[in-house]
Amino acid sequence: MSCLSHSKCTEELNSMADGKSLDGKVAIVTGASRGIGRAIALRLAQDGATLVLGARTEADLAKVSSEIKSAGGTATHFAKDLRDPESPAALVKVALIGYGAIDIVVNNAGATKPGDFFELTEADWTDGFALKFFCAVRLTRAAWPHLKARHGTVLNIIGAGGRTPGADFTIGGSVNGACLSFTKAIADIGIRDGVQVNAINPGRVRTDRFKLWLAAEAANYGGDQNAALQAIVRKSNIVRIGEPEDVANLAAYMVSPQSRYLQGALIDLDGGQTKTI
Repeated sequence: MSCLSHSKCTEELNSMADGKSLDGKVAIVTGASRGIGRAIALRLAQDGATLVLGARTEADLAKVSSEIKSAGGTATHFAKDLRDPESPAALVKVALIGYGAIDIVVNNAGATKPGDFFELTEADWTDGFALKFFCAVRLTRAAWPHLKARHGTVLNIIGAGGRTPGADFTIGGSVNGACLSFTKAIADIGIRDGVQVNAINPGRVRTDRFKLWLAAEAANYGGDQNAALQAIVRKSNIVRIGEPEDVANLAAYMVSPQSRYLQGALIDLDGGQTKTI
């Protein structure tokens, strides 16, 4: 009934002996134009996957596609606003027309606005859910029959704020919490249909957004960004700030044949930021 079987895993692991772990796999990655999404796309391509990249900015996506192709990989991209209800299904169509199958979906798109709860607008809340939550829901639903046919994998990149919300992160915590719940629910369906579903909760990662925040924080330390960085690490009681490649390395394992016993896992990759059980 389930394609998460021992025999299926053995077959896939044996096939890896003759090539890269993701040879022959087609992977959709959203939010792939920069930061964590870009790092994941590059790493999956390095492991042999064919990439279909989704994000809003044509120039940035084309650059990532070019990087993959220059390294000997295969990639195409789809530059659309994935908040548009029709765009996730269109992204699936691009993958199917181009490569005839979908094996991996990485839902990474979406950033939410922080700030004082009483100053955040209705539009801010709507926008927060529109991309990160509803895009993941729509893309997963559109890709599901094809993932089912290929014993595929869904990996949601969510965030530490879903487990430990904060007053300045009311939108992000709420959206991430919804994404965590969605992951668990869909993972249960995945057992029936043979689709693997898991999530990563990154903590503070050195993305462009983090760099802007760090520059603002540095004002409290005479403009010294290194001092601000050390203070953030110390106050958060974490081992260090993460890099996009940290998330990409874990993602590559979680979508590989070696990880098939993982199902419904919500893995915190945050340097020790999450203190709750």
